[in-house]
Amino acid sequence: MSDICVAYWSGTGNTEAMAQAIGAGITAAGKSADVVPMETISPADLKDQAVWVLGCPAMGAEELEDGTVEPFVSELEGFASGKKVALFGSYDWGDGEWMCTWAERMEQAGAQIVGGEGLICHGTPGADAIDECESLGREVAGL
Repeated sequence: MSDICVAYWSGTGNTEAMAQAIGAGITAAGKSADVVPMETISPADLKDQAVWVLGCPAMGAEELEDGTVEPFVSELEGFASGKKVALFGSYDWGDGEWMCTWAERMEQAGAQIVGGEGLICHGTPGADAIDECESLGREVAGL
């Protein structure tokens, strides 16, 4: 595993585009990034890393995707204490409640949320959202 893993789940490609931009920001800041779909790695792969970047779009009634992401995050909670975690994702409806709930959940597990909250994007990320993602990547690389 490289310096920083950006693990994501994406249904439409919007969250994947955010993940790629975050990875570009990490690389631009001089670190290496593994940008990988969550279903291709195990939570145990992150256990020894100090910083995680996790992405998931809002699903259903503003919740995490339940087939891949929910079990992945549940396992991470067991060893999240002391980790720095950046969260991101896209949504098409609602107001971002899923991200607030996710951030609170990770904080309750003992993680520190990078930037104090997750980065959300409504729909397809435009130029401003891509810039925000790249900025998040640079911030994460500086930790």
